[in-house]
Amino acid sequence: MSRVCELSGKGPMTGNNVSHANNKTRRRFLPNLNDVTLLSETLGQSFKLRVAASALRSVDHRGGLDAYLAKAKDEELSPKALKIKKEIAKAQASA
Repeated sequence: MSRVCELSGKGPMTGNNVSHANNKTRRRFLPNLNDVTLLSETLGQSFKLRVAASALRSVDHRGGLDAYLAKAKDEELSPKALKIKKEIAKAQASA
C-alpha cells in the first residue's frame, strides 16, 4: 500500500534524526494515514479511502466529502477519488 493520502496527496517527507552529540542520520516523516469510510450525500453511497488525519479535518470543515471534492484540485486527488469527484459532479448536473 502506498503511503500517500488519497484526498490531499500528502506523502512521506525526509529529514534528519539529530542526536545529543549532533550526529545526523536520515529518516522519513510518514503522514498520519487512516482507513476511513466517507459518505457522499449526493450519491447516497459510502467510499473507503486512505486519508491523512489533516485531510479528514478539512473534510469535516468544508461540510462533507462532496464539498471537499468540489474544491479539491485534480492533481492532488488519487485516481479513485477523482472518479468519485466526477460521479458526484455528474449526479449534481443531472439533478
